[in-house]
Amino acid sequence: MRAMVLKRLAQRGESHPLELMDLPVPEPKRDEVRLRVTACGVCHTELDEIEGRTEPRLPIVLGHEVVGFVDAVGLGASLHALGARVGVGWIHSSDGTEKENLSTDFRATGRDENGGYAEFMTVPERYAYPIPNIYSDVEAAPLLCAGAIGYRALKLTELRDGQPLGLTGFGGSGHICLQLARSLFPNSNVYVFARDEMTRAFARKLGADWAGDTSDRAPEPLGGIIDTTPAWRPIVEAMSQLAPGGRLVVNAIRKEDDDKDELLRLDYARHLWLEKEIESVANITSCDIAEFLRLAENIQIRVETTSYPLERANDALATLRSGNVRGASVLVVP
Repeated sequence: MRAMVLKRLAQRGESHPLELMDLPVPEPKRDEVRLRVTACGVCHTELDEIEGRTEPRLPIVLGHEVVGFVDAVGLGASLHALGARVGVGWIHSSDGTEKENLSTDFRATGRDENGGYAEFMTVPERYAYPIPNIYSDVEAAPLLCAGAIGYRALKLTELRDGQPLGLTGFGGSGHICLQLARSLFPNSNVYVFARDEMTRAFARKLGADWAGDTSDRAPEPLGGIIDTTPAWRPIVEAMSQLAPGGRLVVNAIRKEDDDKDELLRLDYARHLWLEKEIESVANITSCDIAEFLRLAENIQIRVETTSYPLERANDALATLRSGNVRGASVLVVP
C-alpha cells in the first residue's frame, strides 16, 4: 500500500519531511478492523510530531482524522459490518474508562500507531465511529479531531448560556467550534481573535459577533476563551480578556518556543487575579467523538475544506505551517 511515512524527526520548515513508500497492507488483530482509507485530515499536531515536540514512534504513518470503509475484521470483531463507513480520531486505543484520555494506556493514532496517511490502517473496533450520512468523506475527516476536540474544549470552559465566548485562532477546530457554540449557547456572543483579516472575515461570515487581532480588545470581558494556536502571546492576551472567574482552555498538544518570552509580560493583577483559570485539553475520549458526531449531524455543522492527494501531504503540511488555510486541509486517498 502507498503511505506517507515519517522516518526521522525534521527541522522546522523542512519542505519534505514525509516520504512516499510502499508498505505491506496491515492485518487486523483480535477485536480490530481494517479501514480502506478514503480521506484523512491534516492537523497541526502532525507538525508537533514531525518536529519532535510530541515525539512519535519512528518510522510512523501520520494522520488521525481518518475516514474509510471497513474491508477486513479481526477475530472477535463484530461492531462494524464489512463495507461500513467509519472514522478514527486521535485516540487509537486506551483503557476504556471515563478518564481514558489521561490513562498511561492511551495510544495516539498516527503517533504511537500507524494512522491515515495511507491506503489502509487498523484500529480496535470500539475506537472506530459511524460517520453521519450528511457528510462526504472529505467533510467528515476534520470532524474526527478538529471538531471533536473543539467540543471537548467547549465543555471544559464550563460556559453558561449568555456568557460571552472567545476563540483565539480560527483554523480547522475554530471554524467548527464557532458553529457548535452558536447552537449550544444561543444567547452567548462569540468573539474571534485571528492574525489576518481574511481569517477574521471568514469568522464573521460563519456568524462571529466580532473578530479582531490577537491584541485587540473584545467588546466585553469573556466568560471563556478557547486557544488553538501554537504560540504563547495569545495565552497572555487571552488572560487579560477574561471576566472574573473566567476560564481559558488551551486546545493544543504542545506550544512552540518562538515567542515564549511573552510569558514574562504576565502581570498577576491583570492576568491572573479574581479567580481566573487556565485549563489544558489532554487528548480525547471515545465518548467525546461519538457524542460530537451526533451533535454535528443534528446541528448540520458545515465544514470548509481544501483537498490534496495523498502524495502531496508535504504540501498540505507546508500550507498549514504558513497559516494560509481556510478551514481544514484533507488528504484524499483514491
